[in-house]
Amino acid sequence: MTFKLPELPYGFDFLEPVIDAKTMEIHHDKHHAAYVNNLNAALEKHPEVETSCVCGLLKNIDKVPADIRQAVINNAGGHHNHTIFWKSLTKPDISEFSGLVKEKIEAELGGYEEFVKSFSAAAATRFGSGWAWLALDKDGKLVVTSTANQDSPYLTGLYPVLGLDVWEHAYYLNYQNRRPDYIKEFFRIINWEYVNERLTKGLEKLEK
Repeated sequence: MTFKLPELPYGFDFLEPVIDAKTMEIHHDKHHAAYVNNLNAALEKHPEVETSCVCGLLKNIDKVPADIRQAVINNAGGHHNHTIFWKSLTKPDISEFSGLVKEKIEAELGGYEEFVKSFSAAAATRFGSGWAWLALDKDGKLVVTSTANQDSPYLTGLYPVLGLDVWEHAYYLNYQNRRPDYIKEFFRIINWEYVNERLTKGLEKLEK
């Protein structure tokens, strides 16, 4: 299987003023595309590797040949992280925090305000490039964490529910070095409907 760059589910300017159109264009058409191209190039060296699902590659990274393993970690991670990211975003101030994710955040993370604090801290304190995550652990509990570079939560046995890209290319044209401002604005564009879909899917996988 050759992996392909997914189309954005909206126009480049859809998230303005939180994320500007030029940033979205470069981020999707250049950065995400590069991860897809580099992943395919690495996998060409080992056609025996199962590639039906990018998640499977990451969950079973120890089965990937050693000579391409780091390239797969970097690029399969980059591809999957961004695929989740695009779907997790929507027009500012229209998506309601509700449903199962609200119930679990209130029960397991101390409520919305505490979640915002912990998630923002994870994003702000991730040194260099990486991601902040809301994820499910193996017991089906929500956790807030972060990963370096393009590492996927799957690498440590977590199921990613919501991620925030804190690489500079995700925000620098608009926010420059003001990562905390970018993080604060992120909560305006979360697509909670999609987050609920991922959460439900993750819990169903754990039950199997």
